[in-house]
Amino acid sequence: MAKQSSNSNLHQAKNNKKDEFYTQLADIENELRHYKPHFKDKVVYCNCDDPRVSNFFHYFSYNFEHLGLKKLIATCYKNQDADLFSTNQSEQAIYLEYTGDKNGNSVPDVEEIGIKPLKTDGDFRSPESIELLKQADIVVTNPPFSLFREYVAQLIEYDKKFIIVGHQNAITYKDIFKLIKENKLWLGYGFKRNMAHFVNKHYVDYASDNDHKEGMIRVSGVVWYTNIDTEKRHEDLILHKKYHGNETDYPKYDNYDAINIDKTKDIPIDFVGVMGVPITFIDKYNPNQFEILGAETFESIEVRHCIFQKPTHKLYNSERLVYKRIWIKHKIIKHKKL
Repeated sequence: MAKQSSNSNLHQAKNNKKDEFYTQLADIENELRHYKPHFKDKVVYCNCDDPRVSNFFHYFSYNFEHLGLKKLIATCYKNQDADLFSTNQSEQAIYLEYTGDKNGNSVPDVEEIGIKPLKTDGDFRSPESIELLKQADIVVTNPPFSLFREYVAQLIEYDKKFIIVGHQNAITYKDIFKLIKENKLWLGYGFKRNMAHFVNKHYVDYASDNDHKEGMIRVSGVVWYTNIDTEKRHEDLILHKKYHGNETDYPKYDNYDAINIDKTKDIPIDFVGVMGVPITFIDKYNPNQFEILGAETFESIEVRHCIFQKPTHKLYNSERLVYKRIWIKHKIIKHKKL
């Protein structure tokens, strides 16, 4: 039994290492430049990064004074088998603290960074990591995609501000969508074309030659999630199409009073009812412009067998989900006569 348990743990560890997506410094810089005023006098915690190789730690330590930070803390999950979880050969799980430049050379020198051992493995769910989390004002990191629900739930439980990397499919998780619907979480500025290149030697990169980067894996559908307000979140989506006169472009469902929209840019400006839009709409969602009513199959309004009036346009085919839809309505249109 002990051997089986050991093998099970090893298998789990090998699976977990596939969650080690090291984010490029350029991608971190491109996103975090939009949040600069929010970092002043704050404690930033990066709790899913090996601080010795993490670009998140690099960004915040080298921009510590520029951002006006109070403290930087970084931890990572560390298995006793060093090869499984880190490129660093140390078997001791640690956390790093940095409180700024002390010798005036504007560089975070090794002697200025406090290196402290952890008694446990550095998992973000461990009591030690939670105690560090309690000190933090803002959490910024790339958490394991496979633990995204649990990770976000912890941030919400401890009422933390955050800017984190995740996959856009997380929008369809019932608990994540609930936070979006309640305006407790939204998307940041994002990666170019929602694609990111990560350092991860455990995957084969099948990207085309034009998109291939040596030693990296391209992942599609990658976004930034945050609960820090941004200008982007309040930008109106510019709409051009009209429903009236173009009804055939917007087929209705048989068993739910709503029209289907395949592309966010095609949302009609003059439709007062419920609209089914793709999950990518969330990237353009302005809570002052639209109201989210629910989402098909994963929150609130559950339309299990919703099909279009046109038999050639089916949302479901033999009970198999073809694509998901979010139900929305215009807000401003209620008070405007078009």
